[in-house]
Amino acid sequence: MDMSPSYKAAVDQALNQPVIVADRFHFVRYMYWALDRVRRRVQHEFDDYDRNKCKNMRHVFMKRRSTLSTKQDWYLHHYCDKSDVLTSAYLLKEWFCDWFDNAKRLGSEALSTIKTDLYDFYDTVRASAIPEFEKAIETLQNWQKEIMNSFSYNLHNGYIEGINNQTKVIKRQAFGFRRFDRLRRKVLLHHKYKNIQGQMA
Repeated sequence: MDMSPSYKAAVDQALNQPVIVADRFHFVRYMYWALDRVRRRVQHEFDDYDRNKCKNMRHVFMKRRSTLSTKQDWYLHHYCDKSDVLTSAYLLKEWFCDWFDNAKRLGSEALSTIKTDLYDFYDTVRASAIPEFEKAIETLQNWQKEIMNSFSYNLHNGYIEGINNQTKVIKRQAFGFRRFDRLRRKVLLHHKYKNIQGQMA
């Protein structure tokens, strides 16, 4: 599930405390949100040109270091050199992504190692004293059991999230449908469900 406390409470009550797995996308994005909040805070200290340019180049901070082009890497260095806080925030995001990749690789065979490395990340965030990341790890700590379950059971919502996103794109591109049955048929055909009862209007 996504990380909604009210939804989690309802599921706990309705299903008598089942095993809950936090969706990976939803807990990883907290680190990206934290980094973006730091960028927005720090760029206000830049001059007008760099403030606007940094905003336009925000995607550079979201990418993994290993995937940056030469030009993107230059911009990353340019703005990180202007702010130690922004540098630390970017390194924390990269550290978490490395932990996440390693946790996926190790899986259920090394949960204690995964948890120990996560505690090390918590300590590093506290030492950095960056409030945006400190707030983010509070959420991770509140959902730590469910996060660890995602590596223990190797479950995620990636497939369903992809279907939902494509369906939303279909709806936007159509600028609305007058009849729900036509929207339903278009969505099902897009996702290759050909056996639809009823005649296409």
